[in-house]
Amino acid sequence: MPHLYPVLLCGGSGTRLWPLSRKSYPKQFVKLGDGETLFQAAAQRIAGPDVMAPVIITNSDFRFIVTEQLAEAGIDPGAILIEPSPRNTAPAILAAVQFLAARDPEALLLVMPSDQVMPDRAAFSAAVRAGLPAAADGQIVTFGIRPTRPETGYGWLELAHPPEEARPAAVPLRRFVEKPAAERAAAMLADGRYLWNAGIVLMSVRTALAAFEAHAPQMIAPVRRAVEEARADLGFLRLAEEPWRLAEEISVDYAIMERSANLQVVPFGGDWSDLGDWASVLREGEPDARGVATHGPVTAIDCEDTLLRSEADNLELVGIGLKELIVVAMPDAVLVADRDRAQDVKQAVTALKAKGVRQAENFPRDHRPWGWFETLVLGERFQVKRIVVHPGAALSLQSHFHRSEHWIVVSGTAQVTVDGEVRLLTENQSVYVPLGAIHRMENPGKVPMVLIEVQTGTYLGDDDIIRYEDVYARGQGAKG
Repeated sequence: MPHLYPVLLCGGSGTRLWPLSRKSYPKQFVKLGDGETLFQAAAQRIAGPDVMAPVIITNSDFRFIVTEQLAEAGIDPGAILIEPSPRNTAPAILAAVQFLAARDPEALLLVMPSDQVMPDRAAFSAAVRAGLPAAADGQIVTFGIRPTRPETGYGWLELAHPPEEARPAAVPLRRFVEKPAAERAAAMLADGRYLWNAGIVLMSVRTALAAFEAHAPQMIAPVRRAVEEARADLGFLRLAEEPWRLAEEISVDYAIMERSANLQVVPFGGDWSDLGDWASVLREGEPDARGVATHGPVTAIDCEDTLLRSEADNLELVGIGLKELIVVAMPDAVLVADRDRAQDVKQAVTALKAKGVRQAENFPRDHRPWGWFETLVLGERFQVKRIVVHPGAALSLQSHFHRSEHWIVVSGTAQVTVDGEVRLLTENQSVYVPLGAIHRMENPGKVPMVLIEVQTGTYLGDDDIIRYEDVYARGQGAKG
């Protein structure tokens, strides 16, 4: 059997689960429960000794988050391709196909979104293996979820005949069905030949190339150039920007799937959710006998069919007599919505962006390749941040035009350079960095280093920086 490569699509706009998910930190990276993130779960889902290392397709903003979360999960990626700009799923998948074609032209690839819930890994692995013979034989295999309700928010798949109940097996696909109206969805649920479209695709490199050549030939040349002219950057492969811009922005369903005749579907009967809105999080959150799901420091009194979620340890969320509501409290934003209007949260994000509200897209915790920081207090001419630096990581050697800084170590050990003088600071020790001083902060230890930074000055923006050295090869205007 040819080698099997998981391909994880890892972009996203972060609008549907706002305020927990945002453009700067979309839902696949967030721990919605107490365990791993959705991205980590996706990377683990099909991992095994007979499966190749995954190929990841993401953007520049997420590249270090991807590597950090893969390291936490103990997964070594085969390649991380960086998209210069979002072009939807068809160019992203074609880039992975052409990348693999140059290295393993007989390969099979399993394309998966990185933001779905599929807790039964054994059942998913069985479904994938049921589709391998058809994929090796030149079929494009997609995966359908056995529906449990007349869902109008998903696309559906019409099969040639009802699937077997006993075991997963490939069934010919008759057609794709767009998101249906409620009455149509109820009829399809009762019919037995329809499944939800999971957006997961299994096919060979050769089959994929043939499908693009037949149905989207205009896309092949620019994406091939973007892959061939890609440059290595700290373990990432940055696709070339100029040819990438010429690739059509289109989904893989519209580009090739709905135009192909060699389509098979493997039914998957395990639990599945795309967590497309807060109502789906409520369903997946193990609600109690009254339909109430909670997370974090929450007190629910006489509530029904409601999600109450607090994302701050020191923010107690109390609900009294609430019915069919979604309430999500973050340190910098609170969402209160009717459960049946959960799909409209993205409208709120659009309205906030129009007002120029920072919370529309930016997360309170700002992730960097060396760790993360969050603003605790921001006032006129001062700012207080909590900074966490990973073991062995270092910020760039830098200086500022408009601010000075005070650093107080809370835990761990900091190696601090200020105008050429190097010092080691431990818990409760501090250092002053004058305006204009060339400085750097490093963590030489084996545990995370936490410090409090107090900035004072006339301008406190992250772009007030001159960078002299940076192990992460960021430009002068990059943050952190």
